[in-house]
Amino acid sequence: MSRPIVQPLKNSGLAAVLSALWCGLGQIYNGQIAKGIAFMIIQFINACLMFVIIGFITYPIMWIWGMFDAYRQAEEINRRSKYDTEA
Repeated sequence: MSRPIVQPLKNSGLAAVLSALWCGLGQIYNGQIAKGIAFMIIQFINACLMFVIIGFITYPIMWIWGMFDAYRQAEEINRRSKYDTEA
């Protein structure tokens, strides 16, 4: 009789703040390492695109999306963890 591995709850506010500080960091906090690294790479490309003006549009869009995604994913992880412990 093995008990299922319970993933610790994630603080969705902290995930959003981490993504606000460094795009992709909130995803890494949530355990989505590849996604976080991809967000960091995309944000680096957006920073380089600021020399071509388009980066001034894409950079804040990606930054806001990263915060929103980190918050939403932390909430989803907590919701799944809640259902796993009740079952």
